[in-house]
Amino acid sequence: MNLQGNKRSSPGRLGLLLGGFILLLLVPSFLPRFFVYILGLICVTSLLAVSLNLLVGFGGMYQFHHAVFYGVGAYTVALLLTKTSLPMWVGFAAGPVLAALTGLVIGWFCVRLTRLYFGMLQISLGSLLWAIVYRWYRFTGGDDGIHGIPMPAFLSTLNQSYYFILALLAASLVLLHRVLKAPFGSTLQAIRDNPQRCEAVGINVRRHQLRAIVIGTFFAGVAGVLFVVLERSVFPDLLFWTLSLEVFIMCLLGGWFTFAGPVMGSAITIALRTFVGKYTEYWTLILGVILILLIFFLPEGVMGYLAGRFRGKKGLPGRAG
Repeated sequence: MNLQGNKRSSPGRLGLLLGGFILLLLVPSFLPRFFVYILGLICVTSLLAVSLNLLVGFGGMYQFHHAVFYGVGAYTVALLLTKTSLPMWVGFAAGPVLAALTGLVIGWFCVRLTRLYFGMLQISLGSLLWAIVYRWYRFTGGDDGIHGIPMPAFLSTLNQSYYFILALLAASLVLLHRVLKAPFGSTLQAIRDNPQRCEAVGINVRRHQLRAIVIGTFFAGVAGVLFVVLERSVFPDLLFWTLSLEVFIMCLLGGWFTFAGPVMGSAITIALRTFVGKYTEYWTLILGVILILLIFFLPEGVMGYLAGRFRGKKGLPGRAG
């Protein structure tokens, strides 16, 4: 019975996703450049937030400084494109790979600690990387960052960059969704819920957590590359802890235990910062009030609440996914 319900819901969900993607494809033809840029930024931060949600929401890990891997991906492609003559594709591929390698090194230490100490060590090591980028003027540009990063001809306009970002976002989300629906994703969620029981039945908890960190940080690196495509610049704030907190809030707004929740949270946060921030510098105060209301009335996040309502109408059990 439950399987039939899931089958009935799949075509409607697929149609909704396809319709939304087609709408995003048509955006540049009827919206001003400013809104195309904002949507591109939402796409970039959505991928970053979804990659964090893989680790925190579905993996139960205290990934407190996820932005550092976003910054590593962005700085890698920026440095390769400005300081070497390597092909563009080498830089684009190197960003996510180096971010994943950084995640592997940091994660190797972190998974050996309990949850809170996991997060504290990650903040410390991530802050060390930020300090190196911030102070190394001759190589990274220091607090000035790197600007005017060259792009190939097919990414010379904002619309072209937007379509490139949208295509990579779609491909990345499909891959991340497949990871979560695979046996590895189910095991990861079981570890989140009861790591002791998983160890008792022979699951290597640390190995699964480390694999998840590598996957999540790889896609954070992809988001970093897409940021460079959109902005043509990088700066140390991309690795700073405040950005990690902002992405954390995006996931909290949308819903930790839903795949699409961070996308909605990203859209809400970017919209508040862009449109409310035009009229007042205290837009973060409004965001704080929204968070307080969510914690009391919608602790599962916006998408978590909507998914729960959908399951209630369809008679489907289980947590939103």
